[in-house]
Amino acid sequence: MQTLLVRLKPYDPRRGFVLRRYTYRGIKFHEERGWYRVDKDVGEYLRSVRQVPGDEHAPLAFDVHTEAEAKALEADEAKATTRKKATEPVEASSAVTTGDLPDSAPKAATASRSKRRTRSK
Repeated sequence: MQTLLVRLKPYDPRRGFVLRRYTYRGIKFHEERGWYRVDKDVGEYLRSVRQVPGDEHAPLAFDVHTEAEAKALEADEAKATTRKKATEPVEASSAVTTGDLPDSAPKAATASRSKRRTRSK
């Protein structure tokens, strides 16, 4: 029989993930325990369970994946939460500085400032 891996989505009230435990067919799913291996029919049912029962607009309650998909998801999550080391190269952004602006723009701004200063004195 084929199996799937399921887990309750991590608790995050801002995103609507409010379930911490759920029971189905005698299996108690706890959010902090992570992945559970279940039969395919149980996994297919849990794929449709919502965070708020009866609310079709509420987010889904479970992550339901094959073993390979679950491993890939775990790797992506681990990569997102690890801190970068000091020796890793930093990706520089292509920000625009005042040196990149045309020559006329900074002079006009400077001239208007100097006029204001002379009037206020």
